[in-house]
Amino acid sequence: MDLVDTIVACRKCPRLVAYREQVARIKKHAYMDWVYWGKPVPGFGDLQARVLVVGLAPGAHGSNRTGRMFTGDSSGVFLYRALHRAGFANQPTSLDRDDRLALHDMFISAVCRCAPPGNKPSPSEINKCLPYLEQEIGLLKCIHCVVALGRVAFDNVIRLYQSMDKPASAPMTRLPTTPKDFKHGASYRLGEGLPWLVASYHPSRQNTQTGRLTEAMFDDVWIKAKECLMS
Repeated sequence: MDLVDTIVACRKCPRLVAYREQVARIKKHAYMDWVYWGKPVPGFGDLQARVLVVGLAPGAHGSNRTGRMFTGDSSGVFLYRALHRAGFANQPTSLDRDDRLALHDMFISAVCRCAPPGNKPSPSEINKCLPYLEQEIGLLKCIHCVVALGRVAFDNVIRLYQSMDKPASAPMTRLPTTPKDFKHGASYRLGEGLPWLVASYHPSRQNTQTGRLTEAMFDDVWIKAKECLMS
């Protein structure tokens, strides 16, 4: 069984399994004609990508419905519009997993693969799911920059890279370790020979509709990612 099949078949977290399947059965009124995905969502994109984007978890009526990361909800609308402007996506829309959206030089994943109640996975659920992201990173041999969407993604990308086995010739530099170190648009080197980490507010409706994250601010993140690729 390959990694995608392993992720899709995962049932490690009873609370998340129950919630994602309940949402898929009951559905949202606007999507009553849909057959919801209702399973864990694997990452997707360019396997030769130099940029890895890490979000929090699938949205209940977005990725949990469509089966593709950041697809089918307002966060995805905001994200893919920006990625298209930046040249990482071939189109600005993300409607369903068969809409011919393709990513260039980018792979999109998440800390957790199941939609969590209230968009809040528990620490134990994160711990059970994070190895899937580690395995994806192991398959993505060209990663030079990681863009973390939100503080949970930011903290767990750092934790993941700190825990990975590394040769003695590639020591870790000091990494941000406290909430105050998370700053939209900031970049950090994860270590010599390791990727850059760029922090961004999550493109959630809570952030985009309140003006905490504007399109201009989000565009700056992808400009920063491209600058990291050149360093």
